[in-house]
Amino acid sequence: MRTLKVLIDGLAFPEGPRWHSGKLFFSDMHAHQVLAVDMAGKREVVCEAPARPSGLGWLPDGRMLVVSMRDRKLMRLDRDGLKMAADLSMLAPFDCNDMVVDARGRAYVGNFGFDLHAGAQPRGTTLVMVAPDGVARIVAEELMFPNGMVITRDGRTLVAGESFAARLTAFDIGADGSLTNRRVWAELGTSPPDGICLDAENAIWVACPTKSEVIRVRQGGEVAERIKVETDAFACMLGGPGGRTLFVATAPSSDPEKCRATRGGKIEITQVEVPRAGLP
Repeated sequence: MRTLKVLIDGLAFPEGPRWHSGKLFFSDMHAHQVLAVDMAGKREVVCEAPARPSGLGWLPDGRMLVVSMRDRKLMRLDRDGLKMAADLSMLAPFDCNDMVVDARGRAYVGNFGFDLHAGAQPRGTTLVMVAPDGVARIVAEELMFPNGMVITRDGRTLVAGESFAARLTAFDIGADGSLTNRRVWAELGTSPPDGICLDAENAIWVACPTKSEVIRVRQGGEVAERIKVETDAFACMLGGPGGRTLFVATAPSSDPEKCRATRGGKIEITQVEVPRAGLP
């Protein structure tokens, strides 16, 4: 079994890792910051996001998009700071979370659908697509906590993790960004998906909170590999030289108060054989 080594530690709660321009960008959600780190472990603060940052992506012109969770907005990082790209509060019933941005700059944003930290009952919710001009609309409904998402190399398929249904769900992407032909890509049994990433063999790495592992899943549900973590895995991303470094965002807890108090979050890494593919 592969082992992980620590790239950086002392984080509150790392989420949404993305490999971009030779660095790993990620949200330290409960510290309200977006950070970047290089392969030597040198970190920098990219921006502050007071309403909790989550999913990250980039427009074709190179500007970063950041999901702002608690106020349910999509933000854009301009030269003079974060600006609102779209207000999703009328389309997302509760806190927004992860996101994938396609090659045209269309952002697909998930949301909790219920008050997770207050112990509310899970219920189905929406997936929202934001066009580059800021126009937002619902493109899927009745998803059970849509979380990590990937888009295949040909740009034709989006796969979303449904955390509270323990499955990966696929959609065809239409020319206008619509999602159709909903189907189960993989049932995950007792392994709830959080952040996910795609490799060149069309397998998906899945971070499984509560199971303390990252799994590599093939379409249909076969688990090709498991990597155990000491605490809990909340997100993963392929990147680094050649796209064969697997970055795993880990933390002892997702509770905001505990995360800020203990700062036990880490970015951990290992090397794999099959490189990244698709988006993010």
